[in-house]
Amino acid sequence: MKIPEQLRREVWEANLAIYRAGLVTMHSGNASGVDRRRGLVVIKPSGMDYDKLRSEDMVVTDLEGRKVSGRWQPSVDLPHHLYIYKHRPDIGGVIHTHSNYATSFALLNRPIPVYLTAIADEFGAEIPCVPYADNQGDHMGEGILKYMGNAPAVLLAQHGVFTFGATPRAALKAAVMLEDVAKTCHLALLLGKPRPLPAKEVRKWYERYHTTYGQTRR
Repeated sequence: MKIPEQLRREVWEANLAIYRAGLVTMHSGNASGVDRRRGLVVIKPSGMDYDKLRSEDMVVTDLEGRKVSGRWQPSVDLPHHLYIYKHRPDIGGVIHTHSNYATSFALLNRPIPVYLTAIADEFGAEIPCVPYADNQGDHMGEGILKYMGNAPAVLLAQHGVFTFGATPRAALKAAVMLEDVAKTCHLALLLGKPRPLPAKEVRKWYERYHTTYGQTRR
């Protein structure tokens, strides 16, 4: 079976990016991507420091978790990634981090409401918090799917963060943006009680951001 080399590189780059952005430390967390046509998943190897990772270190498995290619063992979080890919065919990339500010909300079992226009822009809805689930079987994956809303991110109580996207790069963007807005919200909550934006305003900001923001190819 042909190994998706482009996807392997994209996943490697996403793993390096979450480390460089300070969303993970040492070897915690992981990024993955799926090749739907071939039924293959590429993910970070277990317990390997980010500053030592190379593209060829990424592990390739099938959607049942059987290793297809790679020298190392896949991340222990592979079952959660697989569960998401199996049940959400629209998702092509998954990121898992323990980023500090977002995880501080997860520690308190608190969602992040749409306090900021930046949250409305990127996420379009509050970031839900999944009640605590242990790491056995599909418990975590089931919780993520049950509580996942319209936003491409969830918090996991007393654990960390999962973000999603059509590609690993899109999931990476969600992870970086989530930590950025979580930091602002965390700081604001030290000073007072911010109010969420009205739903009508959230829709306006989200629609503008996703229809007119950025450049279009000519």
